[in-house]
Amino acid sequence: MNILDGVRSVLFVHAHPDDETLATGALISEMVARGIRVHLVTATRGERGEIVAGSLAAEPDPETLSQIRENELNAASTILGISDRYWLGSAPARTHERPERRYRDSGMSWITPDLAGPSPDVTPDALVSAPLDEVTNDLAALIEHVRPSLVVGYDDAGGYGHPDHVRMHDATVAACRLTNTPLAEIVAEPSDDVEWFELEHRRPTVTAALRAHATQVRVDGDEIVHSGGQRQDIPTSVGLRGR
Repeated sequence: MNILDGVRSVLFVHAHPDDETLATGALISEMVARGIRVHLVTATRGERGEIVAGSLAAEPDPETLSQIRENELNAASTILGISDRYWLGSAPARTHERPERRYRDSGMSWITPDLAGPSPDVTPDALVSAPLDEVTNDLAALIEHVRPSLVVGYDDAGGYGHPDHVRMHDATVAACRLTNTPLAEIVAEPSDDVEWFELEHRRPTVTAALRAHATQVRVDGDEIVHSGGQRQDIPTSVGLRGR
């Protein structure tokens, strides 16, 4: 049995604008083409993300960058065909008894060239500073509102270790248990327990969505160049592991 059999709607859980395209853009596009309704919740606005050199006329303050990244996410979501988009901490992705809040990008530091870890200057309003129960309950409120057939989120390493990714993994696992909702984890390498999707035919859509995130990545032929100069093939394959 394939993991998408009988699935009518999916909620993707991501930490920052651009994660939805980098990690799962091809898969989102494929699901939309199959007639699956795709919802997206993003936890933070990526206020602390580095920007691609030359992408903006001047270095923005965090609030300005936040608005720019919101606009980029709107554009990329439209290209990918996402039906409904939410911010964690804002209704309906917020528990009813609490006032709305804005989870801030927690930042990160590189432990190795491929593995991220905590930032030395995490702020009190950062996602990782919030109690896990609060983050979990906000996500559970959204799941109850959307009632997806499947939730898709990060694996226990958060992909590459970013603290916000790891926090959203923990919250997603807990929220899916609370709501009794099936969960599939995003996996970057094929293995026996993973359903692997080769989606090269989705490359044009993914490329266009990546171009929408101009402050974060630059498209160069069949590659993307990250703000730190790291190069990566445009991602057109991804795995899902049921949990």
